[in-house]
Amino acid sequence: MMVRVGLVGAGGIASEHLKHIDDHDQAELVAVCDISAKQAEQAVKRHGGVAYTDIRRMLANEQLDALFVCVPPFAHGDIEEQAAGRGIHLLVEKPLGLDMGIVRQKADFIRKAGVMTATGYCLRYMEPVQKAKQYLAGKEIAMVRAHRFGGLPDTTWWVDHAKSGGQLVEQTTHNVDLMLYLAGTVHKVSADMALLLNRDVPGITTPDAASVNLVFDSGAIGHIDTGFLPQPDSRSSLEIIGRDFRLTLEGTSLTILEPEQTIILRGKSDFYKVQDDAFIRAVATGDQSLILAPYEEAMHTLEVTLAANESAQSGLPVTITKRG
Repeated sequence: MMVRVGLVGAGGIASEHLKHIDDHDQAELVAVCDISAKQAEQAVKRHGGVAYTDIRRMLANEQLDALFVCVPPFAHGDIEEQAAGRGIHLLVEKPLGLDMGIVRQKADFIRKAGVMTATGYCLRYMEPVQKAKQYLAGKEIAMVRAHRFGGLPDTTWWVDHAKSGGQLVEQTTHNVDLMLYLAGTVHKVSADMALLLNRDVPGITTPDAASVNLVFDSGAIGHIDTGFLPQPDSRSSLEIIGRDFRLTLEGTSLTILEPEQTIILRGKSDFYKVQDDAFIRAVATGDQSLILAPYEEAMHTLEVTLAANESAQSGLPVTITKRG
């Protein structure tokens, strides 16, 4: 089956998806939509298809099997509902939105529509992450520690907390998602955040430093630090500690330290490509199991990061209530 693909939001992350759609022998790019006619037209000039500035027009005019949703977190509107209502399968970039109530409503609509969903948590598709997932199966975890530090993204809306949700929600969400993917769900979040070294950035309203404590449903204790601070480099790491082992993910490398041996695995594949290929194959074959980051799981990642924002604002821990 040839999968007819549309894409909405032709900004930075869209270019990554477009090249993989191009390369896939079961995918055909049919249309690209962006509020900027120039961006949409540039995308189709490089990759083919028809350019649109109105998602409703695109969905009405084109026969799509799959839609890549690559809009900023504040700009989702009812894109997912419009597509799912037409039976179009979805890959939604992270984060899913900025309001859990709205995202839950979307999830209910998508579930009733019966379409397959993937989300942009591409790090799950890394070979070292899959190896870590297999290794941790059945093991008791005591502590989960992570950090991510980098520079300020060159995107005007990103420094507006109301539009991005802040670094933890919009960027470090990848690192939080790995913590949850490997160590399980979380029920308690407490956080401190501050704007310290970037106060001179025009229009900035979001913290540039954050420290978050997590309590997992398993009883494990977690912690993550994140910041976009003036630094000579960018770095991230995740460490999981249990009885007689310490597992560390740094970049695309996995190290597992045990009393009698050390295992090292370095990832080689393009995890963005692996993610997109898996989604397209899932649509072509109907095999949902190929998708490693479904919408329902991405919701919990969003819920944890939004809870951290709430805790930082109130100064109190936030309890996440189990649902369903």
